[in-house]
Amino acid sequence: MTEIYAMTQGHKFWEETLQMAAKCSWRAGPVLSQKMSKNDFEEWERVFCAVENGDVVGFCTLTAKDEFPEKYDFTPFIGFVFVDEKYRGKRLSQLLINNAVLYARELGYQKIYIMSGERGLYEKYGFVKLGDCKTIYDVTDQLFVKSINDL
Repeated sequence: MTEIYAMTQGHKFWEETLQMAAKCSWRAGPVLSQKMSKNDFEEWERVFCAVENGDVVGFCTLTAKDEFPEKYDFTPFIGFVFVDEKYRGKRLSQLLINNAVLYARELGYQKIYIMSGERGLYEKYGFVKLGDCKTIYDVTDQLFVKSINDL
């Protein structure tokens, strides 16, 4: 059985998620690991982890901006969505995203955003592409939005 946790620093799976991010095959993982090491999060922001049989197997975040430039007022963002290769195909990304969406709704948000270079992934979770946007890393990614009022 998979469990999803919304974490802040000090949670029992915080350090394990930080280590998984540091060592994962995705180049953005170490960026999240550094953010977690510094606890570089606002009070309401969360790191979500997926746990199977006591092991962290995936993660994502809910933050104010992610890789989107500060000059725009889009918020909040799901970011750093990653599932270990051995656990893919079990809809763990969807579970992580759904938990982040529910948390954002609890906070009173009506929409939620994702920036991604992936094609065809987030549309199946109900996100709609708004357009291509330049990120803080000076690359172009897609900006997606999802209404969370009627879940």
